[in-house]
Amino acid sequence: MKLAPEPILFLVHRIPFPPNKGDKIRSYHLLRHLSARYLVHLGTFIDSPDDAAYVEKLDELCASHCVLSLNPMSAKLRSAQGFLTGEPLTLPYYRRRRLRRWIEQTVAVNDIRKAVVFSAAMAQYVDRLPDLHVVLDLVDVDSAKWMQYSARHAWPLSTVYQREGKKLLSIERKAAGSASSTVFVTRSEADLFVKLAPEFSGRLKVIENGVDTAYFAPAQDRPSPYAAEESAIVFTGVMDYLPNIDAVTWFSRAVFPNILQHRPDARFYIVGMNPVSAVMALAADSRIVVTGKVADVRPYVQHAAAVVAPLRVARGIQNKILEAMAMARPVVVSAAASTGLSATAGVDFESAGDSDEFCRKLLAIMQPVVGEPMGARARRRIVANYNWERNLSAFKSLLEPQPLHRNDASLVAIDAH
Repeated sequence: MKLAPEPILFLVHRIPFPPNKGDKIRSYHLLRHLSARYLVHLGTFIDSPDDAAYVEKLDELCASHCVLSLNPMSAKLRSAQGFLTGEPLTLPYYRRRRLRRWIEQTVAVNDIRKAVVFSAAMAQYVDRLPDLHVVLDLVDVDSAKWMQYSARHAWPLSTVYQREGKKLLSIERKAAGSASSTVFVTRSEADLFVKLAPEFSGRLKVIENGVDTAYFAPAQDRPSPYAAEESAIVFTGVMDYLPNIDAVTWFSRAVFPNILQHRPDARFYIVGMNPVSAVMALAADSRIVVTGKVADVRPYVQHAAAVVAPLRVARGIQNKILEAMAMARPVVVSAAASTGLSATAGVDFESAGDSDEFCRKLLAIMQPVVGEPMGARARRRIVANYNWERNLSAFKSLLEPQPLHRNDASLVAIDAH
């Protein structure tokens, strides 16, 4: 007789559908992976009205779910409680009594013994459930992102961001200490966490992302959105996200004018939803195009002369880079965005430090004789290294471990590959 699948709790700070931005891409594929093996009980939030239409989609993947609406403005006001309690502002931002009650009742009624917690913000919901076997997917060192923000802003924001970075690191350490195992998306993020929290040396797992290489693939019959006489340079991403705003602003001012001196046919396309006013203002230059949300990003990537990811604030892995490489396009990324790539700089992609180097390498790969072979190598690398099912299968050993003591330092080791 076939046994019924075991129940599992999955907590994630943003609804894992549709997979249209960085964290949602990973959480969606992780949900799919878990739902094929367990009865998933999902607790999550909606922070965009557009995502409410996708709640029913969760019925196909979950045994039950609790999806709460999160108004960003109200949540920011609630997060200010952190100044009074000494917490990072992130915790009250995502704290709801209703979700805690649902979690505790669901765990009790369904006799749930295992949980996957996606992000440190959601770890607060299992702190009263010590019998749960918790796998914590931190993805990246989020506290380090706030420290990067601090370095790039003037007072008083710099002080607020620095406080958040320090406070959030303490929460990340606490959550990792309580979890049975802790996961990061790249080796560089795991190494950074060990540097900041040496007590976790030898206790972390690296589970890389994947790419749907059947979907993100060049197609001969896919029409170009560009004029025949222009050479498009493309950046893709959600354009109300601070690192993306900083990236396109810096590129538009520090790199693109130099590109135009050598390639007057160049046009810079900023492709992605929710462009803020600072991004829209860049389109005052007729050679810069801000598209806003598009139905399909693939034509813009496939027919670009080159794709750029000039991120100066970067954590973890950038899915926009993986997807462009899967589309066989030559890519130039910032040094900050290149650290997590399982690929070879100068062979599969180009990495650049300052604006002059960025300009030089971008001009080189815009030449088809250089860019087309690099794009072909990039796709081969993605197909070889970034398979969702293969990479996420590493969760099995974390959820079905040998009977070791919870604090045994040999429980999990950083991947050697």
